[in-house]
Amino acid sequence: MIRKLAIFVAVLFCVTAHEVGAQNLQPVDYVNTLMGTDSEFKLSTGNTYPAIALPWGMNFWTPQTAKMGDGWVYGYDANKIQGFKQTHQPSPWINDYGQFSLFPLTGELKIKGEDRASWFSHKAETAKPHFYKVYLADYDVVTEITPTERAAMFRFTFPENESSYVLVDAFDRGSYVKIIPSENKIIGYTTRNSGGVPDNFKNYFVIIFDKPFVESNVWSKDHVVEGKSELEENHVGAALKFTTKKGEQIHARVASSFISYEQAERNLKELGNDTFDQVKEKGAAIWNKELSRIAVNGGTDDQIKTFYSALYRVLLFPRKFYEFDANGDVVHYSPYNGEVLPGYMFTDNGFWDTFRAVFPFFNLMYPSLNEKIQEGLANTYKESGFLPEWASPGHRDCMIGSNSATLIADAYLKGLRGYDIETLWEAVVKNTNTAGPLTSVGRYGVDYYNKLGYVPYNVGVNENVARTLEYAFADYCVYELGKALGKPEKEIEIFAKRAMNYKNVFDKENNLMRGRNEDGSFQTPFSPFKWGDAFTEGNSWHYTWSVFHDVQGLIDLMGGKKEFVTMLDSVFVVPPIFDDSYYGGVIHEIREMQIMNMGNYAHGNQPIQHMIYLYNYAGEPWKTQHWVREVMNRLYSPQADGYCGDEDNGQTSAWYVFSSMGFYPVAPATPEYVIGAPLFKEITVTLENGNKIEITAPNNSADNRYIQSIEMNGKSYGKNFFNYDELQKGATINFDMGAKPNKKRGTKDADFPYSFSKE
Repeated sequence: MIRKLAIFVAVLFCVTAHEVGAQNLQPVDYVNTLMGTDSEFKLSTGNTYPAIALPWGMNFWTPQTAKMGDGWVYGYDANKIQGFKQTHQPSPWINDYGQFSLFPLTGELKIKGEDRASWFSHKAETAKPHFYKVYLADYDVVTEITPTERAAMFRFTFPENESSYVLVDAFDRGSYVKIIPSENKIIGYTTRNSGGVPDNFKNYFVIIFDKPFVESNVWSKDHVVEGKSELEENHVGAALKFTTKKGEQIHARVASSFISYEQAERNLKELGNDTFDQVKEKGAAIWNKELSRIAVNGGTDDQIKTFYSALYRVLLFPRKFYEFDANGDVVHYSPYNGEVLPGYMFTDNGFWDTFRAVFPFFNLMYPSLNEKIQEGLANTYKESGFLPEWASPGHRDCMIGSNSATLIADAYLKGLRGYDIETLWEAVVKNTNTAGPLTSVGRYGVDYYNKLGYVPYNVGVNENVARTLEYAFADYCVYELGKALGKPEKEIEIFAKRAMNYKNVFDKENNLMRGRNEDGSFQTPFSPFKWGDAFTEGNSWHYTWSVFHDVQGLIDLMGGKKEFVTMLDSVFVVPPIFDDSYYGGVIHEIREMQIMNMGNYAHGNQPIQHMIYLYNYAGEPWKTQHWVREVMNRLYSPQADGYCGDEDNGQTSAWYVFSSMGFYPVAPATPEYVIGAPLFKEITVTLENGNKIEITAPNNSADNRYIQSIEMNGKSYGKNFFNYDELQKGATINFDMGAKPNKKRGTKDADFPYSFSKE
């Protein structure tokens, strides 16, 4: 009896302890910042790095496993770390700017990255948004990092050693360091960048240690320079020597500025007098505040981890590229003209990716943030003469489109105010008539587009069909913005007409988008499986659906709902055939499509990510429900290979976050979110205005993926979309889920989402 009682108590204790542990978990505890880091040039499973940062922070930090300048800065399959780098990298393809690193070592001083690199193990690594910790085995040193928006604190735990070092590496392509032993301080600058900066670009840094140096030296490239305390050359750094006892901790307080050393010192004050643990606790609280805005329950542990890991990625970019001056006023170094100017600036974003879901997410959840971003867009136009399309930190020649118009229109139409909308209107109208200084800025091929209604295939403008489709959607957005601003109809009717230009590259013979020559004939030969060429990182099967604003018009072109659904189905049915001749080899986006066993569906790249939701426009919403769940189940996980392609500034993550909630913004600049199927049994969304969206699906399960019925605010709801204004008021939405499709719900024309043709 006593033995049975002891067993009972032990079991009770275990259960109680488990429950308490579960209750103590915060959203930040579910985030795996290593999700997507098992990537390489030829195959992306995210192309991410573990960003140690606060939401939208000006500076991130990351462990560096790759050599200096490698865009794949941290690889999950690497076994050595050579630095802890301040980074501003939005993508390995764009690479980095304003970068420098710290690294501890003991014994013999080793300067070169490959020489000093130490073995490490993921088993002795903790990677969280607000905190990173790793054991460097070759030196018996533990490194910890915790950030603020513009500063960070390092904690190095050393062994007993007379030669313990912290190495500061300012990187090559022009750098400077100065050691100030009396203040335990290092100052310097780095200029290393990959483009998009003015001639006077520098990232100024300051580092203050809490222990005096036994010895300090500057170095150049790979050797110490004797007798100097400061050095300016191609590649310089500092070596700071300490004598340490076993377990002794040395702290480094670090900050940087794009403006000046004085501003870097000012940014260092973000740390205040806090200890390392206090900075860490504050960082955790900031992340938990933002992540808790969407509370999910009733899913598997992996689903919850994936959700919060994805949400973390959505909240990283665009970067706050502004600082606070001595008076506390917002100022920024302009990456466009090199001046220090008042007002907000954001950067590190490719709108070709993020116009689709990231910025619609901000308009739903963070309108006040997006108002500041809109001010930053106006400042970019004033400082460079063009809106940004891919900025890092200034204009970069990458991707296509005129998608800044979508961001601007969607924000204003969702009710965001308090910024210079007239300047932004001037900017978007200029874009419709102007080719910019780079092919990614303004509209490349605009004269052809405005004259013919499409960008021709045979006039030397690459990716012409993709450009036509994206310009047409941007024109729709410009038209809707013009209406909202009360612009004269005679001024804006041209944009309504151009919004229909997608029809000019539709080939009725194949029911697909196809390149069209200047004389009006279609390109020949034509393969719908050919990547690139007339399209951007995709083929005709992927881009045919890029008629966000007028799906009904596309349905009509294809001959009706039945034919439209057949074409949608075909994307998953046709084998993963591809023609890579345009690229001269298999690019990673092609490979990611090929290996996923989902036909020609290429979720790893952005153009087709909305396509699954289009069944709602043709009366078969259950197919959306099926495929949304398939993609979430099969193509996402909270592991190092957890994405199915480039994560891209939060876009692929935003797809998962929206889809988990049960709806998706197919057409930004319209007030609707198209319904999919929620992933969790309970989701509580706390909006910025304090209202809540309560989403319940008590019967939700792996088998029960189909919507039987929906109740919204206690009333039966039959439409295939939710309205932005209704959600902003707060809503209670109940999904009754089942194992079989309900083929009667959402099948009437009145239930379908908005299309411009139906206006």
